[in-house]
Amino acid sequence: MDADTVVGTELRGLRRRRPDIAGTVLAGTDGLLICSDLPSTDATHLAALAAASFGLGHRVADTVGRGDFRESVVCTTAGCVVTYPAGRAALLTLVTVSSAEDLRGLHEEARVVAHRAGRVLDVRGGGIGATPIPDAHAPLAVRTPMATLPTQLRRSARPTWRRPPI
Repeated sequence: MDADTVVGTELRGLRRRRPDIAGTVLAGTDGLLICSDLPSTDATHLAALAAASFGLGHRVADTVGRGDFRESVVCTTAGCVVTYPAGRAALLTLVTVSSAEDLRGLHEEARVVAHRAGRVLDVRGGGIGATPIPDAHAPLAVRTPMATLPTQLRRSARPTWRRPPI
């Protein structure tokens, strides 16, 4: 059985068991959409927002040093949006119609599904188009001095264009 079938089966099973889930989005940690069954929301935008929420939550969890990031929850007046890490490079986002008090059971089931779907996607490898989670302590940018670049990449002393004759 291929990865798409397994992931689709997992997500459909979760939706069957939990009728309070209005839709699901599976995305890479880079914000690219993998699959979705949201009926009315733009899944591409939600995938990008989920990646931003995950990145912020991951950074906050690392900063406070109170364990690994588990989920990001946004509660609204009409439900919740919950994002779970799914493997090394994917995120499972659920849009629910339940209130924050009803999330305990959802968390238990959704974490299991996210873990299984993430394991399948990790085995599938780079095919999902996602980048792995960056190290929280890595520098944000690396500068390369010009002297270390190969000669072909350096600017030449001569101008590369000529003024047209007058």
